[in-house]
Amino acid sequence: MSYERDNRQNNRRRRKVCQFCVDRATEIDYKDAAKLRRYISERSKILPRRTTGVCAQHQRRLMVAIKRARQVALMPYITD
Repeated sequence: MSYERDNRQNNRRRRKVCQFCVDRATEIDYKDAAKLRRYISERSKILPRRTTGVCAQHQRRLMVAIKRARQVALMPYITD
């Protein structure tokens, strides 16, 4: 019985928290390439919300910031 209780508690995952909401960021700067690199994969794809834990509002702003950084050549479109 105690094994089942312990197993249920171990299966629960901690809820991911939006890092931008925690920092109370009003806008996401496209010039901060180091921060934006955390939200793209090795293949330079934008990571989804379920992976990063970013809320919907900040995911949309993050997507725009990454695309702007790519246009200005601060970030690559693809990696080799």
